[in-house]
Amino acid sequence: MSVGSDHIGVVILAGGRDFGRCPLAADLPTALWPVAGKPVLERLLDSLADQGLCNPVICCSEDSSLLAESVRLGPRTEPQFIREILPVGTAGCIRDAVKNDEAALIAVYPASVVCPPKIDILLDAHRRGRSDLTVMFNPGDGNDCPMGTACGIYVCSSAVLEHIPPAGYFDIKEGLIPTLLRLGKGVHAAVLSEHTGNFRDWREYLSAVGDYLGSIDKSDSDLKGYEQRGSQNVWIAAGAEVHATARICEPVLVMDGARVCEGAVIIGPAVLGRNVHVGRDAVVVESAIWDGARLGLNCRVQRSLVGREAFIRRDRIVEEESVLSEHEGTLMGSIRHISQAVHGRVSGLLDTLRPQLDEVCKRMPALAGPARSKAILIPGVGLLLAAFLWSYWPEMSDLWHVWQRSDEYSSGLLVPFLAVYVLWTRRQEIAQVQIKPSVWWGLLAFVAAQAFRLFGLFHMYGSAQRLSIVISIGALVLLLFGWRVVGKVFTVLLFLFLMVPWPNRIQGALSLPLQSWATTSAVFCLQIAGYDVVQHGNVIDIGGTVVEVAWACNGLRMVTAFFVVNGLVMLLVKGAWWEKLIIFASTLPVAMLCNTVRLMITSIAFTMLKGKVWEEIFHDFGGYAMMPLAIVTVVAELWLLRKLTTAPTQQEAIIVTRQDV
Repeated sequence: MSVGSDHIGVVILAGGRDFGRCPLAADLPTALWPVAGKPVLERLLDSLADQGLCNPVICCSEDSSLLAESVRLGPRTEPQFIREILPVGTAGCIRDAVKNDEAALIAVYPASVVCPPKIDILLDAHRRGRSDLTVMFNPGDGNDCPMGTACGIYVCSSAVLEHIPPAGYFDIKEGLIPTLLRLGKGVHAAVLSEHTGNFRDWREYLSAVGDYLGSIDKSDSDLKGYEQRGSQNVWIAAGAEVHATARICEPVLVMDGARVCEGAVIIGPAVLGRNVHVGRDAVVVESAIWDGARLGLNCRVQRSLVGREAFIRRDRIVEEESVLSEHEGTLMGSIRHISQAVHGRVSGLLDTLRPQLDEVCKRMPALAGPARSKAILIPGVGLLLAAFLWSYWPEMSDLWHVWQRSDEYSSGLLVPFLAVYVLWTRRQEIAQVQIKPSVWWGLLAFVAAQAFRLFGLFHMYGSAQRLSIVISIGALVLLLFGWRVVGKVFTVLLFLFLMVPWPNRIQGALSLPLQSWATTSAVFCLQIAGYDVVQHGNVIDIGGTVVEVAWACNGLRMVTAFFVVNGLVMLLVKGAWWEKLIIFASTLPVAMLCNTVRLMITSIAFTMLKGKVWEEIFHDFGGYAMMPLAIVTVVAELWLLRKLTTAPTQQEAIIVTRQDV
């Protein structure tokens, strides 16, 4: 599409379902989250069409048909949907979207943006920067912080396509930008004058909707059929019913079919979707209530997002939550409250643990020195621990969100607790080790860890920042307790690396081979079992029943979980180092074997059982059923190694007799 003298290519990154980060994202992709009754992707397409950009390319992972069916396309808009079966990264999406286009400039938008800026503003910022790639940022809080967060919008010249690999995973932040900087190319950061309203989770969504409600006026085409209440920024649809005793404070949008009962209080920014029921004396504060949701009598919803058809029971208080259903909302709220309590009460936690630390000091002979030494050591350890938690809280919070939203790395949540358990089992051995702090080596190791962290921050490698957590823990152990204690807990420190997600490049490089192996091996085993099976790429056709081996079924989740299990076995089982190394090396083949067995059972089950419910059961819980098989395999390995390497404890006497003839 031409704008001015430039030929512009438009790429929209829609992604797919985001499992774990927010329960609502698993139910509905963020690109389809509603704003004033219209999916946010549809709003973006309409805005682009108004500017003459009618042929954008929309890159998505698994929901191309869902997006195409859910978005109402106007006569001017003819988008092209590209389904990325395997993750290719943001830069990889640009490569696939414009590989046959001759655009001079490429504008990249996230699908989840409520107030997209005009293309002229983006092009003007790109020209002023005179760079190959321009990264757009939202405005900051004020003069002290003029630059806010990145809004996910980029403008680049077609020349940058030469620096994107022709295939595979490649990200903009972790791949393309560092590559351009190493080659001396220009990368420019531009600050927009107004917030774009981009969001990735429900908190950012509420903020974006609030900004939208605060800026709408009577000329907004989305509010045709709505009546403005007096001079307030309160919009009520003609088909909505608001009781005379209900109190509404701007800005608020009440959509068609919604009902607000007597005594209810709505404080904006707030949106009540279609057919929402707000019970008597209920309170809604700075929240979005999606279509069909019901709020019970005297309940309170504050700074929260309530999903479609959800039900909030009477007298319940929902605060800072995203509610998909009554049960799930309670669970997520409990987890969130626990996280906030830990974050806000680190000092209280240290005070609680001080008696236990004193007891440990009494039992460790090396700390049985003068009382003055203990009086200095304990506050020093507490101070270092508090400083470590304060410094690494962003990375730890990021790890927490990765464990929640990623099936592949959810097992990492268990690693710290298992490490503490292993240390507890070794407490007597550790207590016999002389403590001799290594100040200089410890400080040197800690500085090296921070340098590695700075390297990851500068080059936008999130994996390097997470790895520095474990390196810093090892450096602090060396600083406080010395080399001998490090030698005793060295294997436990190595075990902590299993809680960190793999770098995106490694994950992208392994995903496709694992998916191909899983499909091929399952087909091979089914053919041996006598089934009529045909393989079409990653699709298994067994007796006319089609089973698609999706990217999520490549077995990476089993690999990461089995690494944790086998690592724990190595730490707890007594044996030679080479025996433990064999157990650990067998993790990958055992995981691949279990994934093959799971796909075989699932494929056979699909030929006998029909229905979406059964498919979800086998997909979601099939992996857990393979855990006993993996444990049995590890136990069998240990038994076989003991049989092959352990000498007989008793020898039978051989009696030789001679018989005279």
